[in-house]
Amino acid sequence: MKGHSVTEVVQFATELIRIDTTNRGGGDAAERPAAEYVAGLLAEAGLAPAVLESAPGRANVVARVSGTDPSAPALLLHGHLDVVPADAADWSVQPFGGEIRDGVLWGRGAVDMKNADAVILAVVRAWARAGWRPRRDIVLAFTADEEDTAADGAGYLVEQHADLFEGCTEAVGESGAFTFHADGGQRLYPVASAERGTAWLKLTAHGRAGHGAKPNAENAVTRLAAAVTRIGEYEWPVRLIPTVRAAIDAIAEAVSGSADDLGSAGALVKGAMRNSANPTMLSAGYKVNVIPGTAVAYVDGRVLPGYADEFTATMDDLCGPDVSWEYALSERPLEAPLDAPIVDAMKAALLAADPEAHVVPYCMTGGTDGKQFGQLGMACYGFTPLVLPAGYDYYAMFHGVDERIPLSALDSGVEIMDSFLRSA
Repeated sequence: MKGHSVTEVVQFATELIRIDTTNRGGGDAAERPAAEYVAGLLAEAGLAPAVLESAPGRANVVARVSGTDPSAPALLLHGHLDVVPADAADWSVQPFGGEIRDGVLWGRGAVDMKNADAVILAVVRAWARAGWRPRRDIVLAFTADEEDTAADGAGYLVEQHADLFEGCTEAVGESGAFTFHADGGQRLYPVASAERGTAWLKLTAHGRAGHGAKPNAENAVTRLAAAVTRIGEYEWPVRLIPTVRAAIDAIAEAVSGSADDLGSAGALVKGAMRNSANPTMLSAGYKVNVIPGTAVAYVDGRVLPGYADEFTATMDDLCGPDVSWEYALSERPLEAPLDAPIVDAMKAALLAADPEAHVVPYCMTGGTDGKQFGQLGMACYGFTPLVLPAGYDYYAMFHGVDERIPLSALDSGVEIMDSFLRSA
């Protein structure tokens, strides 16, 4: 598949980056230009893409590649079209310029996740040129709004267009199968089979409004500040879900032989060993000499599979009697089977590209559109393969400044994704 597909994957990733699909939250985004671009490429490959708008400008694309075995369960490949904001003043290049320097593509979305969108497009177009069809139906979904609530993206598709995913038993999305270079030179490839749930919280402290110059033991700001401090300083207990236990064992076998010495590879499990809650926003008052009657804070909480009750009880305790809390957004955690044929196919594709690779399980600390598609009963995995050079800090690229991806990684992504899908 080298040649046309590699040229195409770079072209597609570059052109997608140049389409500004910044999602500022609260509905402030417009993915439709990117959706139309994707739909055009799929139509050229002989598919019949549907462009589905949940709100003006908030467009999603869904298409189906028909397989050769109608009795086989379908597989969903999904990727989002929106990106987080980028302040050009902080960047070395224009974040939406799609600039290529020394074999590296720069721009917002180069890692999260227009690179992976481009890989999917390049693979299915190469199939069309070759006249090749997969064994099972492959449903393609390019979504809006993943970088906010997914309400205008995957959530909308699941609620309003579930029929388009008929027969899909498994879903493959972002954040997995990238090269992690461990301390000893070992190359690890984490394949995601779990992700923590999202628990965005709104905290409200109530008190007695009054003059800023007078004593006030019922100050809402003070009550809120105390609760926020307790939450921020709380050390959540370690809770090892099956995916993380398996990850620790696999990483230890690859790098040291000891679960107590994972070295730098410990970063792959550190954020998935416990629930978490980080205060992120504060709002109170309207004048310096007026004590407000209420004060509000927001907290980004994340919940491991099986530990939602612990999270709720802990938040009740940390907030105390003077601060109430509610979910601003609640999405369930996910955990899919590791001993599944689809995981074996992922491992085989990675090892074919890098025979000295160590494929390890992975639990994502954040969330993906898998949370929405999982509502349709699909087992959800993270597999966006990339062979990355040593010294490339992939983690830092997510939502970071000067986001970039080597062109060689795009090439490898096409090769590995094609290999995987041919045997999945």
